[in-house]
Amino acid sequence: MQLNEQLARQIVTRAMKILSFSVNVMDEQGLIIASGNPERLHQRHEGAVLALTDNRVVEISEATAQQLKGVRPGINLPIAYQGALIGVIGISGDPDIVRAYAELVRMTAELILEQAALTEQLQWDKRHKEELVLQLIRGEGRVDQLQQAAHFLALDLAKPRVVAVLSLEEADPARLRELVQLLEYPERDNLVAINGLDEIVVLKPAQLNDGVWQSSQERTRIKQLLARIPDFKVRIGVGDYFPGIEGLVLSYQTARDTLRRGRRQAPRKQVYFFEDYRLPVLLGSLADSWQATQLLAPLRTLAKQDSKGVLHKTLRQYFLQDCDLHRTAELLFIHPNTLRYRLTRIEQITGLNINKLDDKFLLYLGFSLGE
Repeated sequence: MQLNEQLARQIVTRAMKILSFSVNVMDEQGLIIASGNPERLHQRHEGAVLALTDNRVVEISEATAQQLKGVRPGINLPIAYQGALIGVIGISGDPDIVRAYAELVRMTAELILEQAALTEQLQWDKRHKEELVLQLIRGEGRVDQLQQAAHFLALDLAKPRVVAVLSLEEADPARLRELVQLLEYPERDNLVAINGLDEIVVLKPAQLNDGVWQSSQERTRIKQLLARIPDFKVRIGVGDYFPGIEGLVLSYQTARDTLRRGRRQAPRKQVYFFEDYRLPVLLGSLADSWQATQLLAPLRTLAKQDSKGVLHKTLRQYFLQDCDLHRTAELLFIHPNTLRYRLTRIEQITGLNINKLDDKFLLYLGFSLGE
């Protein structure tokens, strides 16, 4: 811990709010680095040097002040942090008068130093936690190194966790930091890190039931979170659970891909869970492959003969309703016979039989890829 000019100014400002005397703060060399009298800045204070050398309170009378350089009447007290002397605080004035305030002022100074040290430690821990989170989701570093870093930060990497990705609609660093604070408090053992200009990654504790993660509790918590942050335009993707440290990479990938796919399929929603988009997310890696071209061919043929998109809309609703004819017809506000006619047209155009499982599945896979 070092007594810098910024901290010294804080001490002087705080002390002089309650005292009518000028206060000086000297560093470990006895130089005045903050003062109620700016003219004395950067002067060597011999009384402070004496206080540091002997580790004692030095009182300076009017007569003594005339014999020392850079000194005025007052009391000088050494400041210690964790047993080490780091500077001196002085109160200018008649020692008989200012003596009553001396210990109070020194206590104030040391409390400010302790608070500053604690804040610095918390910021240090926060930065290193963020760095650890980013290493975990990127698969960087050896497992033993990651475990050692986690142990140093008092984190338990053996605890099951699932990754959530939050994306702000507008990149704003200030809002991003504000959202991070809301995610960290109240404390729920979340590990939070900013990843880019508009993305926050959260490693959330996952409660397992016979080794299987149940998302119901997390869904409730996310609803509560959204209720707390109504002013944030944010979307959330929640990945799947994978065991072990290595599993966090996969959990992050599923969360990120779920968010991307969910935005395309349900742009009005805010929260997307992998288990709700499992198939389209898993198919995502096929997007640029020859297999995807083959799967999409029937739908592209359909699009050429469906200029108004009626058949595409019908097929989409049909799949969303798990191929239930009556529910699909109700939601489309059409007669079931009209729906059957449209499905027959889709069969004729694509060459696939919707009543045949393989053909229906091929059509569904292509539809999922195209969404």
